[in-house]
Amino acid sequence: MSAYRTVVVGTDGSQSSLRAVHRAGALAGACGARLVVVCAYLPSRADDRGLRRAQEEPGEAAQVVGPAPAEDTVRAAAEEAVAAGAGEVEQLAVVGSPVETLIDVVTRAQADLLVVGNRGLNSLKGRLMGSVPADVTRRSTVDVLVVHTTG
Repeated sequence: MSAYRTVVVGTDGSQSSLRAVHRAGALAGACGARLVVVCAYLPSRADDRGLRRAQEEPGEAAQVVGPAPAEDTVRAAAEEAVAAGAGEVEQLAVVGSPVETLIDVVTRAQADLLVVGNRGLNSLKGRLMGSVPADVTRRSTVDVLVVHTTG
């Protein structure tokens, strides 16, 4: 088996997701792989102007709202990835749901690894309705690394 060539990691800017970004950056650096940092976001409306994230229950993934917060999120995550050892880092902020966006980016980037945090896997809502890590693991056509980022 060869080393990973392209790694995709999702982030919503939370501390939990940044731990997954850190791990993905270290792994990409060790493999000499390109790292694609992705933030899915909801389009903003005029009345959403200071809103950064859609409200979620504690322990659940947040949804970034608006392109400027999404760009800030991927920029900060890319800095975290470089600090962890990543060399080539691409930043993508994409309108859409996290699961659909990650699956689409993996396909378009011809990635061979997807990295996500485990946030939402252990919550009641996550078990009943699904979570980003559970859903991408089920749907991905490439390896998925679920990083333990929450207690």
